Amino acid sequence: MKDELLLLRNIKDGDQVSFKVFFKATYPALFGYVNSYARNRVLAEDITQQTYIKFWEHREKIDIDNSPKSYLYTIAYNSFLDSKKREQKERSYIDQLHRAAIEEETNEKEKLELKLERLQKVIESLPEKCKKILIMNKMEGLKYKEIADKLDISVKTVESQMRIAFQKIRESFKNEEIILWMLFGRLSGCSL
Repeated sequence: MKDELLLLRNIKDGDQVSFKVFFKATYPALFGYVNSYARNRVLAEDITQQTYIKFWEHREKIDIDNSPKSYLYTIAYNSFLDSKKREQKERSYIDQLHRAAIEEETNEKEKLELKLERLQKVIESLPEKCKKILIMNKMEGLKYKEIADKLDISVKTVESQMRIAFQKIRESFKNEEIILWMLFGRLSGCSL
């Protein structure tokens, strides 16, 4: 007890050797205490080390008449609580970012689905021959010449029908930026 009192007075006066002796004598028990809360060795080691740093930085507050170990354990417990609060804030922030990303993705998908529905309606409203040529080109991947041969029409007629189809589609989406080839790629799985 007398030695501990002298040790603590020396620590208060800034004696690093006394602090090292105190550190070695109290570390295992303090680490066990912190680990009983943290249940994570790495976190417990970090909190325990931070506790000794704070203890050293605030050594002038050590009350030799009261238990300095109690002061040390209080610092450790408060450090543990601070780490939990930080962890909860980080988790909350990450959860918020995750929810926002999902919400944004959902909104984008919904917008795209609406555009796809509108595009399908425009395609459905095309004259039958025009619609058939558009489908053969964009969904079946046939070239104008192949379409002309299959339907026994001229390539110029295929070009003309495609121009009509694109004009109607552009009119329907005139105030929006839309990548038609992307929509057509998505439409290949849709039934028209």
